[in-house]
Amino acid sequence: MATLAELAFSADDLAQMRFAVSPMWEVGTSFKLLGSHLDHPVHRRWLRQVRPRVTAARLERGWLAELIGPGGYVPDFLNPAPTGPAPDLAGELAAILATPTGRVRHDLDRLAYRRGALGPRLRALYADPRAHLPALAEEVETYWEVALAPYWARIRAVLDADVFHRARQFAEHGAGRLLNELHLSMSWDDSTLRLTRRRALPREAAGAGLLLIPSAFTGPGPLTRVTPPEPPQLAYPARGVGTLWRPRPAARSGAVAAVLGRSRTLLLTELEAPASTTELARRTGLSPSGVSQYLTALRDAGLVSAHRAGRSVLYARTAVAESLLGDGP
Repeated sequence: MATLAELAFSADDLAQMRFAVSPMWEVGTSFKLLGSHLDHPVHRRWLRQVRPRVTAARLERGWLAELIGPGGYVPDFLNPAPTGPAPDLAGELAAILATPTGRVRHDLDRLAYRRGALGPRLRALYADPRAHLPALAEEVETYWEVALAPYWARIRAVLDADVFHRARQFAEHGAGRLLNELHLSMSWDDSTLRLTRRRALPREAAGAGLLLIPSAFTGPGPLTRVTPPEPPQLAYPARGVGTLWRPRPAARSGAVAAVLGRSRTLLLTELEAPASTTELARRTGLSPSGVSQYLTALRDAGLVSAHRAGRSVLYARTAVAESLLGDGP
């Protein structure tokens, strides 16, 4: 028989329910997917592009690999409660660095109970969190640059679209309809949210309200985090994730070329997936120096972003460029 978790709501809890987009939730869930070594049908293109970079950066044997296994519990301190609707990674890392020592040790005790023991690296973190959390934060930044930052404009567009849809649903039909349709494993009745196959969610052990966090990599079911006195967090699969990595034709490339020029527009269309200067030169037939010059101009105009990946730099289209080309969701 499936387990059933229930989270009761008062009028005050409903008044404090809100949405947030969290970079750290995407870090944890995407890293877990990479560690599973599955050829995921939705994220296959992303996995094939990112796995070699993660290996080259030696992230498969670092802090994240020890804290985030392919399945099971992930320490709660890695997902601090977002303070606003869309915190940036720097803000969430600052919250992780400020985690009280007792909280870190509590979560590591729980991780040790699930796994049987902690490795040398995590035992050092347990002994002195203040000394080792900066190294963890530095590794998260490296992973972000290699695996998520080049794709963040596309991911963020899907997450924002989900929040917009849910907010409209809430405005037109109320909280009950919103929570009932958030996921098949969830139901709302009699001021109580029920989740199948989840551990207990007693309201007395959680903070007020509820943080709803759409995620591109969470799935197939929602994930929960309950760390008093913070509000409970519920990360759920965002709508539209199935189309996240599909190639998007540049509908307005001809009109854009009339303004930006053929070569710059060609580079933008080639950045359907992030790429280096050398790779873009090989694909387009442009000289490496010409590609570098054009990318600098596009970056200055806010149309591409640059992300360090080992010894190379990956360039990616920004949300502005996606919209300009007619690719925006």
